[in-house]
Amino acid sequence: MLHTVAKLHYEADMSQVDIARRLGVSTATISRLLQRARAEGIVRIEVLDLATPEGITTQLIEGLGLRDAAVIETPAAGALTALAAPLGALIKQAELTAGSVVAIGWGRAIREVIQAGLPRIPGVLTVAATGGMQQQAPHFQINEFVRLAAEEFGGTPHFIHAPYLPSSELREVFLGDATIRDSVALWDRTEVAIVGIGLPHAINPPEASAATLSEQALFHAAGDVIRHYFDAEGNLIPWEGESRMIAMSPAQLRAVSLVIGVAASPEKATAIIGAVRAKLINALVTDTKTAQAILEALLPR
Repeated sequence: MLHTVAKLHYEADMSQVDIARRLGVSTATISRLLQRARAEGIVRIEVLDLATPEGITTQLIEGLGLRDAAVIETPAAGALTALAAPLGALIKQAELTAGSVVAIGWGRAIREVIQAGLPRIPGVLTVAATGGMQQQAPHFQINEFVRLAAEEFGGTPHFIHAPYLPSSELREVFLGDATIRDSVALWDRTEVAIVGIGLPHAINPPEASAATLSEQALFHAAGDVIRHYFDAEGNLIPWEGESRMIAMSPAQLRAVSLVIGVAASPEKATAIIGAVRAKLINALVTDTKTAQAILEALLPR
């Protein structure tokens, strides 16, 4: 009878009163039988631990070998904007002071988090991590991001009024300009960098990334950080424009104490993993859906 009562109550979802009527016994008897069923192991009640953002954050840090990370619950809308608060918390933990340098990348994620607000750190210097792009798309307006970030911090912006991909000859001309040279010199003093992580061009159409034909040919790239391309294992992929770029180099990014990748898209899981393995980022701000996609991608195949 123990097994029958347990199945009727827990599987058929019958109340104790209904079971008592059906079997012709008292409700008290059914209650005692259900208690015995649990005591004897016929019924086991388990409360599952749901993955929390805090728990996922710990898994990400351990799984990727990150210096730090922050994961938020995936909101119904505005995931990128919601990353501003945890990003601000990571920046504050870096204990920046007046004169500290923060390098700013480009992309939709960077635009959204800066517009949403950054913590007040008076006197910090913000600088573009790369030259600009002759594109109208708002997510490529890097000097505007630098200006707005400085405004939010209460600091001073340093712009790079030069294209990110000039000809080799023009590159030297631009870098010979005193104002640009002074801004570029800040890259070696950068303490925190905030960068987006680009999708591979097989997923991201050229009109969205403004990729050159040479970049579009990098079919085996997992993603990029300010146009430094890498595969899923973190190997950098040389391309025709690499030597012409006006941008922080991989070596300069790797020398920065805290390089925070900002991304919220499960599609970017492989790109994020590649960016970490390439040592182009050492911290991550993301949402639970993206984080879970990363952890799944890290599982042995």
